[in-house]
Amino acid sequence: MAKPPPHRAPARPPARAAPAARPAAPAPAVRAGPGTLVVNGYSERWLRQGFPWVYPTEVVAGAAAAGEIVQLRSVGGDELGAAIADDGWIRARRFRSDAGKIDAALISGRLRGALALRRSLGLGTTTTCFRWVNGENDDLPGVRLDVWADHVVISLDSPSLTRLLPALVEGIREVFPAVGSIHVGWRPDVRDGRVWPNPPGRIEGQAPGTVVVAEGGVRYRVEPAAKKDVGLFPDQRDNRTWLAPYYVGTRVLNLFCYTGAFSVHASVNGASEVVSVDLSRLYLDQLDENLALNVPLARHERIEEDALKVLDRFRRQGRVFDRIILDPPGHSHSGEGDWSGEQDYARLVAAAARVCAPGGWLIASSNLGSVSPRQFQGALVDGLRKANCQGRVIHTGGQAADFPSALHFPEGTFLKFVVIEVQHA
Repeated sequence: MAKPPPHRAPARPPARAAPAARPAAPAPAVRAGPGTLVVNGYSERWLRQGFPWVYPTEVVAGAAAAGEIVQLRSVGGDELGAAIADDGWIRARRFRSDAGKIDAALISGRLRGALALRRSLGLGTTTTCFRWVNGENDDLPGVRLDVWADHVVISLDSPSLTRLLPALVEGIREVFPAVGSIHVGWRPDVRDGRVWPNPPGRIEGQAPGTVVVAEGGVRYRVEPAAKKDVGLFPDQRDNRTWLAPYYVGTRVLNLFCYTGAFSVHASVNGASEVVSVDLSRLYLDQLDENLALNVPLARHERIEEDALKVLDRFRRQGRVFDRIILDPPGHSHSGEGDWSGEQDYARLVAAAARVCAPGGWLIASSNLGSVSPRQFQGALVDGLRKANCQGRVIHTGGQAADFPSALHFPEGTFLKFVVIEVQHA
């Protein structure tokens, strides 16, 4: 199944309207002239803590069109920073805490700082695919940059941010002069139905087609110009690396395998058997190509079928595995029905536990921002209980280091990753 971008639930609830019995909020002391949005005290407190979003219900005065650069002010007239206005479920994204310009110099400086962090992590040498800019966590809210060898993909969260494209392209050329092509893509939000001004695609350089990238000693084929799925999720890189020594001689089942990064890692690192399951023949074909790049003679079985149906068949056959990877999409639809990572994860865990060898591992992951770590753990516990099993957590992980999480932006942490040793009753 295709895995959509991580769901982005609000990190905090918008301020609610005051009950009718309470006095109305005081009128702003500052006049909201052109290019100014006055926010209430609730928003002011969050902005002073570094949070970069303003919700529509938090604006008490002022007007601005989507894409307009605005100054944020408190009811008392204090400057709270410069932002880009929007007309979706976010009213403004703040790019700086002072009244300075949101211009090419600012963008270039942010790009340079973000790339310096990635270089300090060793990315760009033996690993040639990584997240260069992680949105709000790198002080460029709503903007993500991914590097695939010498190709860069810009992803924007809102049409209002398209005004930044010239500065982003200029900054990429300046900071990353070896760039071969630049592409732009959109991250459509299910909470609104806005139309983007132009289709995604290449905006500079020659179309690269298929590109081979490296993740340590493992290679993958990706398509930077693809409109939806490039072919690899680098946010799982550190988790794949952690698992590498623990595959030797094991039987591995990779469910919802996508293009098979976990399957390839298992094969490269000595698994005796690898089974990959996905509904998409296209993704399974890409998995075969990735295996051919690394271990052409790997013992590998591909199954184009619904994961839960496969698990039920394996249970009836008495077939078991030592490592079972659960990395499903947040939401999907197929002929077998709808899948919801929020509602169905416990059922998946139960089905997987029934085909897990005694002492085997469930390797469970979720990228849904709307599911808290506590909720995720609850789904794991419920699933194991349904299968009459218990579990011990032997490792917890998260998104790779090039997906940093800013402490002032709670949404920055989205990936949950838990390795559980399964104990049968």
